[in-house]
Amino acid sequence: MNFSQLPLHERILKAVKDTGYTKPTPIQEQAIPKVAKGADVIGIAQTGTGKTAAFTLPLLSKLVQSTEANEERNTRVLIIAPTRELVEQIHENIKIYCKYTNLRTGLIIGGITDKGQIAKLNSGVDIIVATPGRLLDLVSKGHGNFHKVQALVLDEADRMLDMGFIPDIRTVVKKLPKSKQTLFFSATLNKQIESLTKEFLNSPTLVEVERRASPAETIHQTIHEVFEHQKTELLEHLLESSHEFYAVMVFARTKLGCEELTKALKMEGIATEAIHGDRSQGQRKRALDEFKKGKLRVLVATDVAARGIDVEGVTHVINYDFPEQSEDYIHRIGRTGRAGTKGVAITFVTKANLQSLKKVEKLIGKTLPRTNVEGFAYDNSAPELTRDDRPRNKKVEPKSGRTGDHQNKFANRKNNAQGRDLKRSSFKKSSNKRKRR
Repeated sequence: MNFSQLPLHERILKAVKDTGYTKPTPIQEQAIPKVAKGADVIGIAQTGTGKTAAFTLPLLSKLVQSTEANEERNTRVLIIAPTRELVEQIHENIKIYCKYTNLRTGLIIGGITDKGQIAKLNSGVDIIVATPGRLLDLVSKGHGNFHKVQALVLDEADRMLDMGFIPDIRTVVKKLPKSKQTLFFSATLNKQIESLTKEFLNSPTLVEVERRASPAETIHQTIHEVFEHQKTELLEHLLESSHEFYAVMVFARTKLGCEELTKALKMEGIATEAIHGDRSQGQRKRALDEFKKGKLRVLVATDVAARGIDVEGVTHVINYDFPEQSEDYIHRIGRTGRAGTKGVAITFVTKANLQSLKKVEKLIGKTLPRTNVEGFAYDNSAPELTRDDRPRNKKVEPKSGRTGDHQNKFANRKNNAQGRDLKRSSFKKSSNKRKRR
């Protein structure tokens, strides 16, 4: 099948052709006809398989046809997604697909001034793409008119549940017409979300093109067992030992950890920036743009960016900190191996992560291979990961995990630290003498 065989408006098809798309992906092939007919749809597919086009292309085709008959401007499609990055990505895709139409779109996100966003809400644009928090904030102040909304899209609904956005969404939905089309699209669908579909959707059609919670087969996944205090050294070793790590996304658990890791990599001369909730929208956009252009080798992110970063050619995803939710593992590693390309996902596992690792392996239905990094010196003096699963390669001295010039740097740091300890010890002794006197 090709796109011309799908029920899409000729102007939308022309824009799709300009993008270079030839054949629809499985989720697009199955979902587009159902969305075009006006059915409520639950769409489940792996990250990177074209879910955004699966719901935007048919909705835009319907808008083009109705706009030609009626030029009145009202918000007719409302798309809600959990993160700024994902909202911006959807908005950019819509602008590409609408290039041969007069459809207008509005972007509603936090981190930037709301003056222009208020104007979009009040003037009446055809499509609004928004994060839940900023949308509710503006709607609660009396902005926006949604009485003509024809379709509501909840993208990455499971993530919005995890982030606590469902109450906000309920408040917004109350302002929408009851006779609307509702679409749920996500990479996974858990039991809590299934219960929400009964609340928001009317006799929905399930489109599931892959087994749930299934990472793309194009991603080579591996586990690196490591002690907590050596994770940064192991990451630096990986980045410096191979030129294949040239477009790397690293996931850290906290915003503070994200900042500290970014500083550590910069000190080693590795072009790195961070994306997390405390960074302004301008900082986040600048970091992402530089990463896309190849100016940055490493992008360190919290899970806020796990969904919504669509960058071609990400060679590696490294889970520096183990994900708190098993489903987040799938979304993180889905940043690589997109659209049929090959990618590598590496996960650092400490003793504290062993039970969580079992849950991930149960979720994805496979045991992930454990490997050790050649040339890296694991600190075997530290407590073992498990009684039987200690690092399997031969001991490599020195224990710092570095060799040559890098070892000299670490040795100098150690000597300096020892010198400071001796000074402190001498100071304490002299102080004690003075006290006795």
